[in-house]
Amino acid sequence: MEQQSESSTLSTALADNIDTLRRLLPLEESFDLVSRDLYLGETRAFWLGVNGFCKTEILQQIFSDLQNPVYTADGRVENILRYMNAKIGYAQTSLTDSWEEILRSVLSGPSVLLIDGFSQAILIDVRTYPARGIGEPDSERITKGARDGFVETMLFNANLIRRRVRSPQLVFSVHSVGTASQTDVAIAYLADQVNQELLRTLSETIERLQVTSLTMGAKSLEELLVHKHWWTPLPSVQTTERPDVACSYLLEGHILVIVDNSPSVLILPCTIFQFTQSAEDYYKSPLTGGYFRLVRFACIPVSLLLLPGFLLIGAYHPQLAERWRLLSTEGLTPTRLIVYVFVVEFILDLFKYSASVSSSRFSGSLSIVGGLIIGDIAVRLNWASTEVLFYAAVTLLASLSLSSIEFSDALRIYRIFLLAATALWGGYGFGAGLLLILLSVLATPTFGGMSYFWPLFPFNGRALSTLLFRRPTFKAQPSQVWNRGRVHR
Repeated sequence: MEQQSESSTLSTALADNIDTLRRLLPLEESFDLVSRDLYLGETRAFWLGVNGFCKTEILQQIFSDLQNPVYTADGRVENILRYMNAKIGYAQTSLTDSWEEILRSVLSGPSVLLIDGFSQAILIDVRTYPARGIGEPDSERITKGARDGFVETMLFNANLIRRRVRSPQLVFSVHSVGTASQTDVAIAYLADQVNQELLRTLSETIERLQVTSLTMGAKSLEELLVHKHWWTPLPSVQTTERPDVACSYLLEGHILVIVDNSPSVLILPCTIFQFTQSAEDYYKSPLTGGYFRLVRFACIPVSLLLLPGFLLIGAYHPQLAERWRLLSTEGLTPTRLIVYVFVVEFILDLFKYSASVSSSRFSGSLSIVGGLIIGDIAVRLNWASTEVLFYAAVTLLASLSLSSIEFSDALRIYRIFLLAATALWGGYGFGAGLLLILLSVLATPTFGGMSYFWPLFPFNGRALSTLLFRRPTFKAQPSQVWNRGRVHR
């Protein structure tokens, strides 16, 4: 295709415009590109669209109206703008004289109507996309509350947000990313709440992106927005598939980034405290929700430190292990205990990964079989001990209780590193490993130079207490608590 050699504007001759379309698009080769020659009275016209992206019933009505003898009584089309406004009884129509806009529109859903004698074309947006139901996302299930979730269609996701936030200040600005994919990316924000500097930085960054495509949707865009080192596994951008969660952050002054073809919505700016929140807390009473929030906070050090701490005491301080009755297996040498810990850690990670990628019909059975049968056989074959299995199982339960999967996976990486350091150098390795983990956490980058530890730094006492404790709704309104202007370092 010779796009570079073509003029950027249309010709007044319909035949020339059709020839240009045939050079720019594989009309004969690609079966999903459909076209139609039309006569609007005595005026020739040409329609082009993508099969499956256009609502056939609406197009049939438009074609029927345009070729109705009452509509074509004038014989010829004299004014294309007047003709569009008077003859096409559909709301989403517009004029363009740019081939670039025509190509982008046709390939993303809207169809184009070319009329002889005019250097402008009519874009008719009757697009529809294949979409699954807006069911509750598996990774963010709750016992009470809304059961809808984002899907792969950006317009549907915007509708789910607009349905909850009916503010005239809500804005969806659309950008295009990817020279080949031309993926639509929408930035959603409340004009009276957003940090204008962060919004401007985000818009400029997205416009400057030079990539071929967003292969993995929102995840690819996340990695393009925040460049991370390999030694900082903590997530730098929060994602959600729940509209109620996204809208709660939107009302707090955050920015949502919606990527077409992706059910995940990015939330900016991001802080480490966001990964300790769960929608479940807010669908329970303040006391109950606050209790489970504290339990979830306690699961963070348990997930990170329980197994390495057990390895440190059991392998390098057997007197303490015997006094505290941490070990019941006699003759368990430090080397064998270290091997046991790593074998069980690998097996449990294997079970968790297998269950996550397996069909929901088999994942529960797979976990039960793995826990009861393989665990028992591992003990009998001296590949594990009951103590190691117990502490590893508690660690796994603590990890699964965390609401953010990415945050839980980052803690797993930290835990494996701490286990390796403890196994090699004992107490010194444990201390040095904790120090390096702390440095890695402190070095975690965020978008726009925002603080990863707000509201702890810069300090905002009311916001911090709201994050740590489940407060009643009338005391936790965003306008009374949040001040995103103080997020900068």
